[in-house]
Amino acid sequence: MPEPAIELLKGTLDLLILRTLVLRPMHGSAIADRILQVTRGAFRVKAGSLFPALHRLEQEGWIEGEWGESAEGRRVRCYSLTRDGRRQLAVEQKTWTRIVKAMNALLESA
Repeated sequence: MPEPAIELLKGTLDLLILRTLVLRPMHGSAIADRILQVTRGAFRVKAGSLFPALHRLEQEGWIEGEWGESAEGRRVRCYSLTRDGRRQLAVEQKTWTRIVKAMNALLESA
């Protein structure tokens, strides 16, 4: 029986999107599919969360979108990581590492 999807913590979605776009430019559905694949189904990102996050990250200047065509011939917006986005990804990764260390310390305490 597969485990249920994990509820994303506030701010985690930004890190997931930025990290996913390091690989290559992708459209929204491809980003969600890649996150689902890499996390082995733990993080299922719904359109209602993904597209507002993409819009916000684009406004921050961390990603940029360009209209293109999907493999199926649909018009899609493909997103790529900007230089500022790469810097933000590094910040997000350091923050996440601190969170994980703190949580592990708490969970391992007597």
